[in-house]
Amino acid sequence: MTTQNVDHDHEVDHRLIQNENKYYAQASRINYYDLVIESAHDATLVDADGNEYIDLLASASAINVGHTNEKVVKAIQAQAEKLIHYTPAYFHHRPGQELAERLAKSVPGSEKKVVFSNSGSEANDAIVKFARAYTGRQYIVSYMDAYHGSTFGSMALSGVSLNMTRKMGPLMPGVVHVPYPDLYRRYPNETEHDVALRYFDAFKEPFESFLPPDEVACVLIEPIQGDGGIRKAPEEYMKLVYDYCHEHGILFAVDEINQGMGRTGKMWSYQQFDGIEPDLMSVGKSLASGMPLSATIGRKEIMESLDSPAHVFTTAGNPVCCAASLATLDVLEEEDLLEKSTEGGFHAEKRFKDMQKHYPEIGDVRMYGLDGGIELVKDRDSKEPNPDFANKVIYYAFQHGVVMITLKGNILRFQPPLVISREELDRALDVLDDAFAAAENNQVIIPNNEKIGW
Repeated sequence: MTTQNVDHDHEVDHRLIQNENKYYAQASRINYYDLVIESAHDATLVDADGNEYIDLLASASAINVGHTNEKVVKAIQAQAEKLIHYTPAYFHHRPGQELAERLAKSVPGSEKKVVFSNSGSEANDAIVKFARAYTGRQYIVSYMDAYHGSTFGSMALSGVSLNMTRKMGPLMPGVVHVPYPDLYRRYPNETEHDVALRYFDAFKEPFESFLPPDEVACVLIEPIQGDGGIRKAPEEYMKLVYDYCHEHGILFAVDEINQGMGRTGKMWSYQQFDGIEPDLMSVGKSLASGMPLSATIGRKEIMESLDSPAHVFTTAGNPVCCAASLATLDVLEEEDLLEKSTEGGFHAEKRFKDMQKHYPEIGDVRMYGLDGGIELVKDRDSKEPNPDFANKVIYYAFQHGVVMITLKGNILRFQPPLVISREELDRALDVLDDAFAAAENNQVIIPNNEKIGW
């Protein structure tokens, strides 16, 4: 692939999108730029006009093993020739049996069981169901800036966008949100230890004023918060919350939908922390390389607290999706993609920190494997978010053959497929270096001054 350092033509893309807008409701898509993806392979995208791009998004971290991976494609084809679907609600199929066993054994510690769903949203709904059933308690504690999905249950757990609550209330009751630790915006002279204690005090405030601990079923956390900006909680904070849950009989649940499947250089992001064994865990996105499949994995006794049809879907655990997932897990192991993520992340972090020396708008560089949040600010003293600058950076990148989006308006989301080559990674980073310079020099014009991003 050759990334041209010139504007791409988007005549066909634009025409197709104009027609689509007559029929497709805007509630289902966040606006970025005119891109109709015609085909993709590994870390390369091709649009309807034939333009090629380096993919730094991996379909929102859903394509960790790369687009159209040969092993995954063959598994899908072979399974589709035998059995496209028969609902696991009533009968059995081998891909589902094999995958349930493999996922249950992928999480260290006590014996686990699995339920399948169609989306990450439903996997988080399952966490609510099983936590309430097992504990006999109703309340769920979640986090501000969290994204857990778009069903009514998972939407109530989320805290990342007003448009996920506006005009739709009341949402599922019994959810209490607490602030997620922010190591970037510290008080003067505040250490990481101080931050952990400050946010743990904020975590305890509801329990001390209006939320009886003995009525809380579970705490649901992203160990590394995804749509909140690729932010990792302090290790001490995680341990304090984990111990508090155990002390009060509260289940500790983690959302691994965005950050799992090798994204951070570990199979699961909670493994970035020592001494943590979640009671419940949601998995999706890259689980089946973007095919509609998710899973909730939990301690055996918790997963046996409900009987059918408490979490039954006609298409959940589809055999083609399960076959894709089994092949995806094979590729992660055979191509040593966890190690590749770690090595690629170190390289990208160094490049971004070198850029940080030249561009004062780069306020913070957070990188955990090939999983990065690059926070752009108006100045480093105030740390005020700079969404205008961020939009110019990603628009320039798009014009020059690199696909990337923002989180929270001002944070670059860096999540390429883990198979990205070092050459592609460096070419993409070179384009971003140019993008920072162009944005700083007011050389980027966004057509019609459109609002893009969240």
